[in-house]
Amino acid sequence: MAGRSDGIVRAVLGPTNTGKTHLAIERMCAHSSGVIGFPLRLLAREVYDRVVKMKGEASVALLTGEERIAPPKARYWLCTVESMPVPNPSTVPGGTDDKKDFAFCAIDEAQLGTDPERGHVFTDRLLRARGREETLILGSASLKPLVRQLIPEAEIVSRPRFSTLRYGGSAKLSRLPPRSAIVAFSAEQVYALAEMLRRFKGGAAVVMGALSPATRNAQVAMFMRGEVDYLVATDAVGMGLNMDVAHVAFAGLDKFDGRRERRLTIPEMAQIAGRAGRHQRDGTFGTLGLGGENGPAFTDEEINAIEEHRFRPLDHLYWRSAELDFTDVTSLIHSLEARSDDPLLRPSPPGIDLAVLKALAEDPAVADRKGIVARRLWAACGLPDFRKVGPMHHARMVRRIFNSIADGGHVSHDWFAAEVSRLDNVSGDIEALADRLAGVRSWAYIAHRADWLAEPAKWAERTRHVESRLSDALHAALTQRFVDRRTAVLVRDIGARGADALPVTVAADGEVSVGPEPIGHLTGFEFKVDPTARLADKRLLLAAAERRLGDELDRRARALTAGEDSRFTLFAPAGGDIGIAADGHLLARLAPGRSLTEPALRTVRSLDRLSAPARTELRAHMEAWLERQVKRHVGDLARLTAASSDRHYGPPVRALTAMLADAGGLLPRKALAEPIGQLDRPMRAALHKLKIRLGALDVFAPSLLKPEAQRWRAALVAVRSGQPMPALPRPGASVLPADADRLGACLAYRRFGEHWLRVDLADRLAAFAHQARAAHRPGGEAVLDPVDRALATSIGLGDDTLARLMAEVGFREQSGSWAWRGTHPRTRARPQPARPGNAFGALAGLKR
Repeated sequence: MAGRSDGIVRAVLGPTNTGKTHLAIERMCAHSSGVIGFPLRLLAREVYDRVVKMKGEASVALLTGEERIAPPKARYWLCTVESMPVPNPSTVPGGTDDKKDFAFCAIDEAQLGTDPERGHVFTDRLLRARGREETLILGSASLKPLVRQLIPEAEIVSRPRFSTLRYGGSAKLSRLPPRSAIVAFSAEQVYALAEMLRRFKGGAAVVMGALSPATRNAQVAMFMRGEVDYLVATDAVGMGLNMDVAHVAFAGLDKFDGRRERRLTIPEMAQIAGRAGRHQRDGTFGTLGLGGENGPAFTDEEINAIEEHRFRPLDHLYWRSAELDFTDVTSLIHSLEARSDDPLLRPSPPGIDLAVLKALAEDPAVADRKGIVARRLWAACGLPDFRKVGPMHHARMVRRIFNSIADGGHVSHDWFAAEVSRLDNVSGDIEALADRLAGVRSWAYIAHRADWLAEPAKWAERTRHVESRLSDALHAALTQRFVDRRTAVLVRDIGARGADALPVTVAADGEVSVGPEPIGHLTGFEFKVDPTARLADKRLLLAAAERRLGDELDRRARALTAGEDSRFTLFAPAGGDIGIAADGHLLARLAPGRSLTEPALRTVRSLDRLSAPARTELRAHMEAWLERQVKRHVGDLARLTAASSDRHYGPPVRALTAMLADAGGLLPRKALAEPIGQLDRPMRAALHKLKIRLGALDVFAPSLLKPEAQRWRAALVAVRSGQPMPALPRPGASVLPADADRLGACLAYRRFGEHWLRVDLADRLAAFAHQARAAHRPGGEAVLDPVDRALATSIGLGDDTLARLMAEVGFREQSGSWAWRGTHPRTRARPQPARPGNAFGALAGLKR
């Protein structure tokens, strides 16, 4: 494109929502060829997609720093302003070497010539980019006086805004109207606001200039489809991105412009606020009230100017010379810092490209470069600092690139491949993915410099693939973090119909849904929020479910009380609470009650959601079931308890049964020595009828040693002592290891050294020994063999355990045989104190 042309030059100026970009697209498509330069890669991509639908892929090209789609017969080019074809590719870093002649040319957002960082590029295109037949300069009305003076041949056309823009005041985040966009000026604030919106409103889409087009389009599409009603963006949203926004809320009115923190100018405010309203629909703007007295606030002057689209005319543009001197690097720097003779064109503030060039020029080996090598150096300095690491760090990468291409070489294949492979990683959080995405943009930029790589097409495809993967991962991460569709549905339905009208359904597998969104699972009578829901959402989800699950819970309770007892079980996991369960779900816990066999029942909190009649009926049913099971499995304990207060039995019997019932049906014989010593023959017969065995070592009820009886006895003893359920041995186990201290005590085992032996087996061995002694030699003489060898072998009794048992019985081993020495001193019976609180224990001291 030549700097001068006989074609029409027209400046179309006005506020946002005037259809300027739409006009440029229509005018370009009416010509045989054309090019439009946009301020953002995102906007260039958006328009590219629109033109492709109109003209087909073969006729449309996209050219940005990191992306190049250039069909051989492309006639319509959509570019960023830096990538627009210009007469001399080395004039502006990043410029292409395509020398094309377009019938139509347009520059969008031309007022950005006042931007300190990129303004000189817009100014260059404003002054030099022309279409053969027609040129459009699109921008704010504040550009009008500069266009008249710098381009006197241009026709100026003013366009009014299609809709009205009005100030809507300040609003809290919780009171923002739907279809609102919140504008912040840092990634940290964008993320924080999106997180708050997820909690209050169900989520938000996120748009930032650093996002790839794919990520940005996916986020915007989510907003446009109505999946979320809110969008959080940086000021990049003001650059012509078309979205259905009804209200724009400013989270702040200050931004860091790369040099200092400053207040937005009124044109900048208007550019952002103008995103509200679309076509004929009016829009509003305002501030976001985040609490405190120092929140953002517009002045009356700013409000009036934005509403009436009245802005102070621009009085300058930033400029950098297009005539560069490549005699040597020093001459190049001087030409870049040259000043214009026109007072309207101010020297551009030093950009990062010039800062990198000066940093590299401090090396004499670089400063001496001339001609074509100096051109290559300047082209390398044009690599954008996508990672925002600053001139010094960025210069290191530029230096390595320059060293590769200085003498006509190429960037190392191994280096390029290794760096791209390192970035090809979709794991990590949002910040990590965004950082990798920024990194791969640098390599995509390099890949689109045909003279920098040996196989540019191959590596362009590789970087495009990596960027696509990272973009998809970033979109998924943003959606997962900042969008909760369940909450969005709840908020929307509560607002429309009230909480009592929420469409809550329960599937056959227990999944609970509100409308189409699953919010949790009903397990038994307990509703559990979906584990993917964040902590802040659980209160809302629980409230929504509990309001509507009452009927389902009552139905489940009625089914239990009307069904068979087989649905109920003793809930007694090893090391856990003990209670009653139905279908595997805990319904009540057992607590100490009036006696060992009459524990108290404490229903779980989930049953509190039942109606009062259903809860009362279910509780009564569980109490009756518990009473039946105790009678069935440990009925002898209940009979002992009854006998302890029955005057039909003598005091020694009542004392013994009371102590035995209180201990769970098992006590060492020496603990009951005194009441046993007072028993006569009829009393012993009465105890026999009560199924009590007066063993040589222990007094116990044999029926309680059955596996299921042991399980219930262990559970009742654990409940009475306030301990968790012990681990149960395999059914019928005879011997337990020594580390089962508490287990042995709960399950009717007696300890002998390193092992516990079941009391009935110990009693059989003891009885055999006494019988052997009585059948052989009286007194202290040796007994041939008082050990039941067959029984000891069958149960796997070790020698040490056997020796200890025999010592308890009254024998000791002597020269390979057993001698009777009477009761061991440690086992000699002595009175035991009555169990505290047991009134019947006092009967042990009564005389017959």
